[in-house]
Formats: sequence, C-alpha cells, structure tokens
Amino acid sequence: MTRAEAARRVRKLRQEIRRHDRLYYVEARPEISDAEYDALVRELGDLEARYPDLVTPDSPTQRVAGAPVEAFRPVEHRVAMLSLDNVTSADQLRQFEARVGRALQGPKVGYACEPKVDGLGVALLYRRGRFVRGATRGDGRVGEDITPNLRTIPTIPATIKGRLARAEELELRGEVFMPRVAFEKLNRTLEDAGEPTFANPRNAAAGAVRQKDPAVTARRPLDIVVYHLSYSTGADFDSHWETLAAMREAGFPVNARNQRCKDIDAVIAYCERTELERDGLEYEADGVVVKVDAREAQQRLGSTGRHPRWAVAFKFAPRQGTTVVRGIDVQVGKTGVLTPVAKLDPVELGGVVIRSVSLHNEDEIRRKDVRAGDTVLIERAGDVIPYVVQVVKSKRPRGARSFRFPTRCPACGGVALRPEGEAYWRCVNSACPAQFKERLRHFGSRRAMDIEHLGEAVVEQLADRRLVTNFADLYHLTVKQVAQLEGFAEKSARNLVEAIAASRGRGLARLLNALGIRGVGEHVARLVAARVGSLDRLMTMSEDELSAIRGVGPHLAESVVKFFSDPSNRRVCKRLAAAGVLTTELRPAAGGPLAGKTFVLTGTLSGLTRDTAAELIERRGGRVTESVSGKTDYVVVGEAPGSKAGEARRLGVPMLDERAFRRMVEA
Repeated sequence: MTRAEAARRVRKLRQEIRRHDRLYYVEARPEISDAEYDALVRELGDLEARYPDLVTPDSPTQRVAGAPVEAFRPVEHRVAMLSLDNVTSADQLRQFEARVGRALQGPKVGYACEPKVDGLGVALLYRRGRFVRGATRGDGRVGEDITPNLRTIPTIPATIKGRLARAEELELRGEVFMPRVAFEKLNRTLEDAGEPTFANPRNAAAGAVRQKDPAVTARRPLDIVVYHLSYSTGADFDSHWETLAAMREAGFPVNARNQRCKDIDAVIAYCERTELERDGLEYEADGVVVKVDAREAQQRLGSTGRHPRWAVAFKFAPRQGTTVVRGIDVQVGKTGVLTPVAKLDPVELGGVVIRSVSLHNEDEIRRKDVRAGDTVLIERAGDVIPYVVQVVKSKRPRGARSFRFPTRCPACGGVALRPEGEAYWRCVNSACPAQFKERLRHFGSRRAMDIEHLGEAVVEQLADRRLVTNFADLYHLTVKQVAQLEGFAEKSARNLVEAIAASRGRGLARLLNALGIRGVGEHVARLVAARVGSLDRLMTMSEDELSAIRGVGPHLAESVVKFFSDPSNRRVCKRLAAAGVLTTELRPAAGGPLAGKTFVLTGTLSGLTRDTAAELIERRGGRVTESVSGKTDYVVVGEAPGSKAGEARRLGVPMLDERAFRRMVEA
C-alpha cells in the first residue's frame, strides 16, 4: 500500500469509526459487533504505526470514543475515563505481563480480575459521603449529567459509610446494566405492545439511563456494579483489592466474582473459567478486566492518551457479528412445517462459522423485515442456535424487496397453507418427500394402522430405496422385496407383509388418524368417522358440513377440506381403497354378542395392543370405558395391572385374564 492509498484508507476508517462511536455511545443503537469495531480500530492503528506522519490529535486512536449527549448538561470528570486495551488470547495476556515487567523493572506483580459487565460506564461523585452527581463517559473527559436518572437505581447508595464516607470528595467508576432475565421480560412486553425491541441488554440499559424523564428510568430494571476508585481526597489504599473491599464496606455493589490472582497463570485460568461460565451469569459479560493490583505500580505504569498501561481487557470470543443475507430459502421439515432460512455470507461467532440462520416463520420475517441483500446483526450465545437480532436498515440496498411466503411446497409443489391462528405454513401433501418418513412412521404406529414390525429402521430403508413413496405402496410390498432389507430374512419379511395385510381392516377412524391430517388425531378421527361413515363421502364434504359435526370447529374443517383438495392426497386415498384398505367405519354389530356390555382394560396384554382389544370389543357391540364403577360388566386384566384391578375386586366386578377374554371375543 502506498502512502496515498494509506491516507485514503485512514480517512475512511476515521470517518467510519466516528460514526460507530456515535451510534454506540450516544444513540445506543450499534450497527456492528464489538469485535468488528475493534478490528477497524486495529487496522487504523496499524496504518498510523506504518505512516506516523498521518497521525492527527483528533484520530480515534488518540482519544477516548464517545461524545456528550446534547440533551444533558456537560460535566467534567475528576479523572479522565479511559478505555481499555484489548487482548484475545493467553499469549497476549503474557505479552501484557512482559510489558508490565519491563516498565517496572522489579519483582513480578499480582493482579485483580473481574468480569467485564457489558453495560453503560458511569462516574459517581460523592462529597462527604453523599451522592451529588452521576455522569456518563462522554468523550472520556466530559460526560453528560444524568444524576436524576441514576438516583432511581436502588443499588446506588445515596449516602455511604465506612472509611470512604470520611473522604471530602471521591469519584468512582461503575457499570450500569440490565440483568438478563429483566431484559428478556422487557423485550417481551415491548413486542406485545408492538413497540421496537432492544438488540441487547447493553442497549436497553443505555436507553433507560438517557431518558429525559427519570420516572421512565425508574420503571426500567437497572442495576450497577462499582469497580474502580478514580479519585479521592483523604482515602488512600495500597492495592486495588483493598479498594474493592472499602467500596463494598461503604455500601456499593461490588462484583462477587472478582478474584485476586498471584500471577499471570492464575489470571489465564480465571479468564478461561469465566468465559466457560458466561452463560450462567445474571448479566451479559463480554470479557474479563485484568488489573495490576498494587496501586503504587499502577501509578508508575501510568497511561497513554487512550489506555491505562496497568490494565487490559481480555475479550471473549464474539457472540455478535454483522453479515449480508444473500437469499432466503424455505425448507420443509419432517412434519410438513415450512421454515424460512437466511443464507449468509460466512461469519465466525464463538469459534463457529455461521452460513445460515433460521428466520422461524412468516411473522418473524415481517416483524424484523428481513430481506435478501440486507446487512443483519446476528448473535450466537453459548451453544444456542444463532439468530437475527436486527436489520441494519442504513445499509439496505436500493430495490430490496419484502419476502413473500410461498403458497406451494418447495419440496413437492403441493398445497401449502397457514391455518388461522397458527404461526407456521405447512405442506399438506401426504406423499411429500421431505416429510414422508415421519408420516410413514405415524401411519404404521400403534394408534393409527397398528402395523407390527414397521419400526423406524424399516421405514428409513423403505423410503430411501423408494420401495414405498406413498402409503398405498405398503400394500403392494412382496416378501421378496422386504427380505432384501438389512436385518430381514424370509420369515421376518413374511411377518411384516402379513402385519401390513392385517391392517387393511382397521376401519375409517384408524385410517383418518393415520393419514396425518393437520389437527385430526385419534379422538377427532373417531368423531368424524362415526358421523361420516366413509372416506368417499368425507372427500366431498364442505367446510360448513364438517363444522356441523360436534367437536369439529371451523379451523379443523378447513384443515380437512384443504387436505382432500390436494390432488396428490386424493390419489393416495383412491390407491389405498384399490389396495383393499377398508375406507368405511366399522359399525358395532347390532345385537352383537357383547351388546350392552361395558369393559375396562388394565395391564399389558401379551398378544394384543390396548387399542386392538378395544376394537374387538366395539366390533361385537361392547363399550370400553376408562374407570371401574358398579355399572362395569368386565375388567380385562393383563400383566402388571394398575389400581383398576383392585377397584374391581372391591366392587365385585368380574375379571377376565387374556385367555378368557380371547375366548369371549373370538367365539
């Protein structure tokens, strides 16, 4: 890079950094992550080191970022509020120790470490033990007077006690923050009210502290930790650790996780442990502040125009970053839910490269107004899936169009619908390849068609080998085809084929449950089957006709009609009927052998499922209930029966073991 090129880049970097300073410190609405901001400052510093003649007094590298907010009265700090130099690795911490050692030319020093709470830095001024002024950082030397707002924070003492109370005047530094739980509750409240939410707790705290009306600040759940005594008259201490103890004695909230470390190895261990535990903290923390403990050593080390030489911030791996949305795809889940996914320019967060992020549903896209081409701020907290925090509207390209949700399934082209009152669009095609395995597992499950031996591994193979592409294909499987599957021999293959054949006669209620119609489970399927009687009739019914069935509301009626309006679903139903699957409801035999008899089932039957046993009873005119009473005719008792067997004995109700029950229903 030539000097002219460097000069142009320096001008651009300074302009960009100043803009982000104002967004972060003054407006409390940052557009980039801390890591990205630090990278800009490092690049500027490197260029100025290579070309010293380009350095100017007003460069961001030569002063503290930020500026006073004009809405508040400017006040001058007793001592400048400097920022901290950053390190990101154990090696850089050792380099910091080496610089300290070279400057002091003496024995190794000890350190004091504390979590770097991510909030708003403030200076608190006390005179003769009374709180008289609170100010923001501002430009480091002049901040804005926010005393009335800070007085609303209950953990900032109005008067103090102990040794510090005797000082004529003292100025302390603290970090105002919003606890995580309170932040999440606040955002939920704002979202419910249709108001903009905050990107993170730091923004929420900064916005609350800068309210013109202190009553508004008072309603926000703010807290503070005090971490430094910057100025005092009449109170002096040998170490930073002693200062922290004095501040705690005075009544200030001091972080309980602070730790004194005898050497840099202990510092590194503390930093690593705190980073691992960061998700368990009640506040957001983006690093650890490491300070030389001895006050005399701090004074000898001094400061640059921007940073103290006796302290450094160990920054955790970034959790937030900005990137560009290159497109929005819609993926189909195994249950038919359509999920929009933003495809991103790769960005590293917390040691993981993020290339895509879920946008969840249509409402989420609309609320955040995410569009292809947008620059977005994304976050990844711990092992949590990354998510979009907000769109950087100032970087939106011209012509970026709002996303429109598809009304056709991207996987199969089938009808997609969003039922009223629900957040998700769904594909209703029962043969959709994206969800077919899950649907096939449900089709053969115990409460649906009850096909024994049709387990998860079998479903995977049948679908992957395309032996079964829709439900009707099951009934055309041969023993030879099944025997070729992994884990099958001729006998086990024959057992599966016979189990499939036996399911043909389950009846309409079981079939409706098995088809996987949205909202139609076992109970609704029985209600519909009892009233409708046949699948052919059901496929011709209108929403009004279905809504008239007790227990089937308009939403369910819409779901059923949409399902059968899909040509692919109608084809599958016709193929099932052609394969011999019973598509009418099983009617109890009029005057059957069990007519008028009431049964209760308890325990496990070795050769029958509970549902199959109930079906055998109902086919013969009987009725199955859940509880034993004096009106119960028989209690069928299997292995490990429950309390119903004891209740039957108490009431004198006849009990049948499995053998006696089979004789009764198979006669």
